[in-house]
Amino acid sequence: MEQSRNLAQLAALLLGLLGSLGPLAQGSEFQHHRYEDMVRAMFAVHSECPYISRIYSIGRSVEGRHLYVLEFSDNPGIHEALEPEFKYVGNMHGNEVLGRELLIQLCHFLCQEYRAGNHRIRQLIHDTRVHILPSMNPDGYEVAARQGPEFNGYLVGRGNAREMDLNRNFPDLNALMYYYEKSSGRNHHLPLPDNWEQQVEPETMAVIKWMQNYNFVLSANLHGGAVVANYPFDKSRDPRIRGRVTYAASPDDKIFKKLARTYSYAHSWMHEGWNCGDYFEEGITNGASWYSLSKGMQDFNYLSTNCFEITLELSCDKFPPESALPREWLGNREALVSYIEQVHHGIKGMVYDENNNPIGNAEVAVSGINHDVTSGPEGDYYRLLLPGTYTVTASAPGYHPSTSTVTVGPAEAIQLHFHLKSAPKHNLNTKHHHSKKNLSSTKVPTKLGPR
Repeated sequence: MEQSRNLAQLAALLLGLLGSLGPLAQGSEFQHHRYEDMVRAMFAVHSECPYISRIYSIGRSVEGRHLYVLEFSDNPGIHEALEPEFKYVGNMHGNEVLGRELLIQLCHFLCQEYRAGNHRIRQLIHDTRVHILPSMNPDGYEVAARQGPEFNGYLVGRGNAREMDLNRNFPDLNALMYYYEKSSGRNHHLPLPDNWEQQVEPETMAVIKWMQNYNFVLSANLHGGAVVANYPFDKSRDPRIRGRVTYAASPDDKIFKKLARTYSYAHSWMHEGWNCGDYFEEGITNGASWYSLSKGMQDFNYLSTNCFEITLELSCDKFPPESALPREWLGNREALVSYIEQVHHGIKGMVYDENNNPIGNAEVAVSGINHDVTSGPEGDYYRLLLPGTYTVTASAPGYHPSTSTVTVGPAEAIQLHFHLKSAPKHNLNTKHHHSKKNLSSTKVPTKLGPR
């Protein structure tokens, strides 16, 4: 297995160096982009590729800067049934800037390779709706950029304009999830506290609303300060004991490990493990086994939406010099594309009623994995799975559940559709949901690490 991984990594490296993805994108110079420069670069991409891209804002920062997203699709602005939604989020910590620059470069790359006829990129854009948010924290970036790479401190610009750490600012759904695990409660789309909007920063609010408006399937958020692919859960289940860390597996631990390995082995050196004075086997880590983190975005994605997200730590230097950017791009380019392609594994399909009308918000459960997903408003659902044979059940209020067995292979997602029959009113499918518990006020001390 190790030999095959080494061969896969060598192949990815050689293909990257020899141009498997075509010529290196030249549309964006390797430089640090202040806010105005970033916006110009994004609009330049849209101008160059207007038929496969769209720019939209999900909200504003504390200081009023737009949080711009660049979308790539063969039908921009439109969700197509059975076409999964993917997102990248960069620069959540304002002084961790490599992710921001890589995502700007990725935007240029996708546009230019599509125009050049690159089959792989054209297929990716035709079959996927990709959303790229280069900077979630533009205010913090400006603070860090004023000091520059030479003098930037470990914390200068990390938070937003109010010096709030955005990766400690999401509602704490882990505490609720761990409570429900003990009481056989709800295992997905956990309820938010009644007053959550008063507890979060504008940037966090914008991202949460974004998640609620798009049925994202897969995501990664890009950080700096280490080199490792970090996967859920970030928050430990156990009470904090000084100097002790514990692994906090999610119900989808195996698929999360595979997702993290996909990025690590496609990256030029992350998989080697030794980086920045730390060692992570295979270049991956469970978040809580590294250090426990509360109210993070990664776990929130998994517990509040259908989206599976990992955290990518991409550089030892939080604010690398411009001279380092070309090497970092070459080291991450294949991994950034390969990770997007993972959204096309597992199963996907439609949930219909007996008259072929789509059923939104139907629950799709996989036997043996205690985490359900739901269908979107158009009735389509997506469930990331490893190769294997699974028993899958679709259910919705007012309908009889439907169960099928499916075998998933290593290639494209298998399509599995469900037709639910209406149930008599006295026999409605009323899946019991536990009442909302506001456990987000639990105070847990956290280590201030790269994440």
